[in-house]
Parts: sequence; structure tokens; C-alpha cells
Amino acid sequence: MTTASTNDYRYAPNRFVTVGNIGFAYRELGPRGGVPLILLNHWGAVLDNFDPRIVDGLAVAHHIIALDYQGIGFSGGTAPETIDEMARDVIAVISELGFTTVDLMGFSLGGFVAQDIALKAPGLVRKLILTGTGPAGGAGIARVGAVSWPLILKGMLTLRDPKTYLFFTSTINGRRAAKDFLARLKERQLDRDKEPTPRAFLRQLGAIKAWGRQAPQDLGRIRVPVLVANGDNDIMVPTSNSRDLARRIAKAELVIYEDAGHGGIFQYHSEFVPRVLAFLAA
Repeated sequence: MTTASTNDYRYAPNRFVTVGNIGFAYRELGPRGGVPLILLNHWGAVLDNFDPRIVDGLAVAHHIIALDYQGIGFSGGTAPETIDEMARDVIAVISELGFTTVDLMGFSLGGFVAQDIALKAPGLVRKLILTGTGPAGGAGIARVGAVSWPLILKGMLTLRDPKTYLFFTSTINGRRAAKDFLARLKERQLDRDKEPTPRAFLRQLGAIKAWGRQAPQDLGRIRVPVLVANGDNDIMVPTSNSRDLARRIAKAELVIYEDAGHGGIFQYHSEFVPRVLAFLAA
């Protein structure tokens, strides 16, 4: 019989796996056995930033493992300044956990990391889900700081979480979605993760900028099925990057949500979850 901790992200305990001398924090839920789905999150995100509606919806049918990057949240070490290092960390964590095949879902920065893992360890990844993200050298990615800082300041001045402005459109639908999403992130009351330090936040931003400036990767080498999803008005990782990914990856499906921004999958979680379940089951 399943308990609350196995099918409700709110109650999933904080766990740790040691790679080298660094402890990586993670939470897991859903049925064990089969291919696990590894979740990789955005710039400055900790375990409490994964949308519980998406995690719980996918955990109905899949073993879910949500990770903190090195130097972020409860994970030890120092936040890497390159996507390459983050990808190597995740590959090492997956190996230490004993998995030889995984599905990967990356949002924003996590999508950069997921692509790099699929290229570095092609035999490891069965299926790939890339959301609110873009390729190395993608349009506008190196400008994420220039776009984000004024909206982070606006959040401080209006006493609102900056994700209100960064992840969602300013339409009625966007504002309602932002409010609902931010409320969901507060549902967990106990054993919450540690917020990122300013240093870790800035080091991750450096990694994002470097990804935006680096030479394009040969995405034609990704041979596994890929689901690409975004909102139609992403100001952080411009939506054109999602279309670019879908064009360059042979087995890619593209979903663009209307009147939605960077956090389109959160706004449309009730449509996104069934789409992912069908994609993973196909």
C-alpha cells in the first residue's frame, strides 16, 4: 500500500546521495521499477521549486527523482559555472543511484543540462522532455541576466515573487496562472529546502550566459524521442529557441501554449501532464 510520501510531492522526504565527497539532495516518489524520470530545474531553483501538480501527475505512473544541483539548496559543493559540469554531476548521480537508463525532463537551465547529458551519454537517456529552454548558442539566451534583473527589481518593489513577471505574461490569464503557481510552491510546510545563496545564483547565471555564447552543438546526434514545450511568449529563453530545437532534433514533437510565457507548462499543467504521460508511454 502506498503512503502519502510515495505519491504526494508535498511529503516526499529529502534524501541524499554522495558522489565523490559531495552530497546531492533529491526527492523521489511514484512507483519503483521501470525507467525513472529525472527532473532538472531552472536557474536558482531548489527542490521546492518543482511544480507539485506536474510532479504528482507524472508520479501516478512513473518513478520520479527531483534533483538539486551541486551547491544549490541542500546539496553540498560549489555551484558549477558551466552546463558541462552540471551535466557531468547529474550523470554521476544517476550512476550512483544505480540506474543505467533514465528519462530526463529539464526546464529552462535544466533543459540545457538535459541536452548536454543526452549528447554526453546517449545510451543513458531513453526519452527527453525539454521545456522553456533552448540550444547552446540560442537566440537571446546570453541576455537572460539583462532581461531578468529589471523584473527581479520590479518584484522587490511590488513585493511580488519575480517569477510573476519572469515566467508568466501580463494578461489576465498569465496573472491568474502566476498566482496559482506560486501558491502551489508553498503547499509543502515541513522540511523545505534551503534557498540558494547569492553566490550560487550568480554562478549559475554565469553558466547560462556561457551556454548562450558557446558554439552550437550537433543536435542531430540526439536520436531518442524528444518532447519540446514552451509558451508562445517566453521572454527568458525566447520561444524561437523551442522551435529551433524541434527543427534540429529528428524525433522531436513541439507543443506551444498560447498566451503563456516561460512557465507555460505550469500555466497549462492540466494539459501538459497528460501529454507527457502519453509521450513516455508511446
